[in-house]
Amino acid sequence: MHFLPEGIDQYAVNHSQQEPELLQDLNTETWQTVLNPRMLSGTYQGRLLSILAKLINPKNILEIGTYTGYSALCMCEGIQSTGVLHTIDKNEELFDLQRKYFDLSPWGAQMHQHVGNAIDIIPNIDEKFDLVFIDADKANYSNYFDLIIDKMNPGGVILSDNVLWSGKVVQELDPKDIDTRELLHYNKKVNQDSRVETILLPIRDGLTITRVK
Repeated sequence: MHFLPEGIDQYAVNHSQQEPELLQDLNTETWQTVLNPRMLSGTYQGRLLSILAKLINPKNILEIGTYTGYSALCMCEGIQSTGVLHTIDKNEELFDLQRKYFDLSPWGAQMHQHVGNAIDIIPNIDEKFDLVFIDADKANYSNYFDLIIDKMNPGGVILSDNVLWSGKVVQELDPKDIDTRELLHYNKKVNQDSRVETILLPIRDGLTITRVK
């Protein structure tokens, strides 16, 4: 979903850094072989994740929702040499594709995959995080936040994707639309939580940057 006029949006893409060759290959293979390729973060958002990670320079990263591993690789561009990325996805069929590209990158040994329900897995990861990316089932965004907030280092950053949900957050709510209802709750929740400071960016489908105080 693009909220900017197409010409402006394309101008922004054209004047932003292009994706590395490895990510170009992953992008292509995802579109050729995997269902729902629009779930891919894509070049523009991927470059945003990369530069934010480089600014934060995290030691430990948590990603909730791996898909084919594109966003994980983008964030690893800013990881410390002794750092670790944990990424969680419930789709075990994508495990080998993720691993293929992780191992082709310079950070393969630092990237740890978890398969299953993130709500069950997160409590068992014994790390404090400097960067978290939430990009999984929208109905559990608030639950994910509650699970990770006490695992964040001071100054750590939580990124939340799809928070504008194709504009549905400003439309009349369908009582049966659980995802939109949860995103409305989540957006309000993180904006009002005194432990963090939040800005919601109207980039693509919406990206929230939440900094832990």
